[in-house]
Amino acid sequence: MGIAVHKTEYQGASDPSWLGTAHGTDAAGSATLDVAKFTAATQFPLGFVRGGTPVAKITATGLYGPYTPADTTTGLGTLAGFVLWDVPVATGATREPFALYDHGKVVTARLPIAVDADGRAAVATRIQFV
Repeated sequence: MGIAVHKTEYQGASDPSWLGTAHGTDAAGSATLDVAKFTAATQFPLGFVRGGTPVAKITATGLYGPYTPADTTTGLGTLAGFVLWDVPVATGATREPFALYDHGKVVTARLPIAVDADGRAAVATRIQFV
């Protein structure tokens, strides 16, 4: 794997109000987003995937994409956790590294994208929804 430098126009700052506690933020896992699985116009219209976005692990690749409850074949239908901090997406990027928040408390009403009951149940032993 090579390292490439890319420029983004990201000027934002993460909104951590969806976090119910600091617990778990210091132990977030390192993972990679499959940018092609996201729809730019709806999931990162400002050039970044927002902190608090629910994600799922793609079975075939081990990369992460948007949690999609109706998808029962690729792994995207099983919530794995949340993007911890905003992730700038460079123009033309196919993959972006991110911090995976998969243990702690989440303020349901403050998530940028709602999570259904099945998603909450899938992570209930690791994430408490308040």
